[in-house]
Amino acid sequence: MSYVTEQILESLREARVRKGFSQRELSARSGVPQSHISKIESGGVDLRMSSLIALARVLDLELFVAPKKSVPAIKSIIRSSQGINGISDENEPMSPVYQLEENDDD
Repeated sequence: MSYVTEQILESLREARVRKGFSQRELSARSGVPQSHISKIESGGVDLRMSSLIALARVLDLELFVAPKKSVPAIKSIIRSSQGINGISDENEPMSPVYQLEENDDD
């Protein structure tokens, strides 16, 4: 299994757990059989695009294709929007991703 595939499967599983869904509940909401979800999460079956789309919709995930050179910036934005522990906390102030400094050369 490729590294990218492992990342996708782990993202699906983490999103399911974060939403508090069992595999059975995700199955009922997505129409993907629970046994297939189990096999998907364990990497035991090749994930079909239709299953990926159905699961992503229920888990409030968005699928898109991005240029490879943009991936680090996209990942940084996602991490900063999720907070340190992967769960956004509106009461906790976010630290900026960058900081502007005064230039004394003026």
